[in-house]
Amino acid sequence: MALFIVSCDKNEFAELNTNPNTLSNADLRFLTTKSVEQMFGNDYTVWFYNNFDYVYPWSQFTGTGTGNGGEAFVEMGSAGGQSIYATIYPNSRDIRAKIDAMDSDQKATMQAMRAMTFPILIHPALTQTDNTGSMPYSEAALAAYTSPALLTPKFDTQEELFSIWLEELDEAIAALTKADQFNIGDQDIIYGGDYAKWAKFCNLLKLKIAVRLIGQNKAKALSIAEEVVSSPAGYMNDLNDDFIYRRAINYYGTGNGTQPGVGGKNIIEFLVDSKDPRVRFLFAKNSFNGEVVQAFIDGGKALPPYVEQYVNLDGAGDFSGWSGPGEPWVRYFGAPLAPDAQLEAANDPYFKQASLNKIKVGNIEKTYASTSRFNERVTRTRINHTYPTKPGGRVMENKDNYPAMTVILGSSAETNLYLAEFKLLGANIAGSAQSYFDKGVELSVKRMDISASTNGSPYYNGDPVYTDAVEAEAGATKLRATEIADLMTLPAYDLATDGLEKVYIQQYINFAITPADLWTLVRRSGIPKTGSTYLPRDSFMAGGIELTVPRRFSVGTPTADAKNFENQKSSVEEQGFTTGTSNPETLNTERLWFDKQFPAYGAGPQ
Repeated sequence: MALFIVSCDKNEFAELNTNPNTLSNADLRFLTTKSVEQMFGNDYTVWFYNNFDYVYPWSQFTGTGTGNGGEAFVEMGSAGGQSIYATIYPNSRDIRAKIDAMDSDQKATMQAMRAMTFPILIHPALTQTDNTGSMPYSEAALAAYTSPALLTPKFDTQEELFSIWLEELDEAIAALTKADQFNIGDQDIIYGGDYAKWAKFCNLLKLKIAVRLIGQNKAKALSIAEEVVSSPAGYMNDLNDDFIYRRAINYYGTGNGTQPGVGGKNIIEFLVDSKDPRVRFLFAKNSFNGEVVQAFIDGGKALPPYVEQYVNLDGAGDFSGWSGPGEPWVRYFGAPLAPDAQLEAANDPYFKQASLNKIKVGNIEKTYASTSRFNERVTRTRINHTYPTKPGGRVMENKDNYPAMTVILGSSAETNLYLAEFKLLGANIAGSAQSYFDKGVELSVKRMDISASTNGSPYYNGDPVYTDAVEAEAGATKLRATEIADLMTLPAYDLATDGLEKVYIQQYINFAITPADLWTLVRRSGIPKTGSTYLPRDSFMAGGIELTVPRRFSVGTPTADAKNFENQKSSVEEQGFTTGTSNPETLNTERLWFDKQFPAYGAGPQ
């Protein structure tokens, strides 16, 4: 001890120890990486609550289970999501402040990195305002940069938010296209330091805002679309432009099960009738392969009628293949969505699968799903899959194969489908609505195919239960060479008639893999349209009365002990919101600002 003390020098101690009140400067590249990582936070609760309890059922893409049992599904309960104020917002403010404090020469080379913080923050903030309206933004996270510290930020109205964001995005685009910028390199985990692609992503965000403005200021919305098309920065128009999010090398998605519902009967029928390959990427195959069908025949068990209609039998009464569209199309069936549908005996094959689809061979009993749930591989990849086989048959598993998860936060498909919409609405942009539409559908199909492959969909390369090589290949869910071209020959993909509805239907399908925009589309478009000849709305009848579906999330009641009570209180009063309620009627009639002029559910485009 004595030797140690004598041999130590006071100056050496000073070098080894740092005053805890003095923080070292963080590398701004790493702060930016962390900000991107925070764009998609708390994904488990977002999928479990927001998407599968509300967004998909209320948008009629899936039920809450097999259909919607009872009227409670239109009542708002627990919600998920992240607080941008605890994570992404402070980081963004810090990056900007540090760059703004640099000397002029250094600051000039850091403007593109600074500009990245605006789309990084605006993207999740747009989802937040889509659900609950006004929010702190312009004065948020300023406490560290104000004296006295600003701890009570005002709530910007949705109208103010859109104006602020459009201005910030324009400034960001200008900075992202500057020459001689610091190279962030691989610390940009989206585009690898390609600032030009970030500028294109900013233009997509401008289009997202523009479509929300159509009801309140159509002229402004059209002008934004015109700005995007003529922008020197360009717009997202290629799969390589897509904003593909990867949280980490070993990111597997939500980790836990999210309980996805069965697809709606109408949307799955539309996709199957069109032979749209996206049904295979968005929904899981049912359990009725040829082997299971034969097991039902051998056991004298009735097949679900919607499965049986496509079963071919040989002279001995055994399964000999599929009629109609064949594999893989005969493996996708949705369920009616109205609660009253579950009371009709004719619908028992949908809603009583637990008993009707149960067979026993010896001591082994199995139950088989005849409808198709939303494909959980869209939400997480760390899943083992057991292929359906007959009771007592082979055990076939896709096991311990966990590819890294990829999440789409913005795409060229979305961009082109927006431009098709704006062209039909009268925007003065080059090109035809049909050309934008065709490109959007093509890119949508290709992007979902890539995601299905990278996320490890179990049937992607074939159906291993079939021993016949031709049948095994036919059961593959991967994209075939001519499928997109074949799709474009169909009447539902020709904009000559009912063009706007057809564009909205394609946006609807595309947004199924990016659900933050799905419910917003349904609210602003009025689709699925009641009585549509393409994709009709399934009336939510319960007890002979059509249920009312919310058009916003519930908002908590401000409490007087809250630091920002006055601003919270003023915000809900200004928006005309009843707080602390889950009443669907209230959440339907008290609309968000952007939604006030849009059509009622099922009314169709107006």
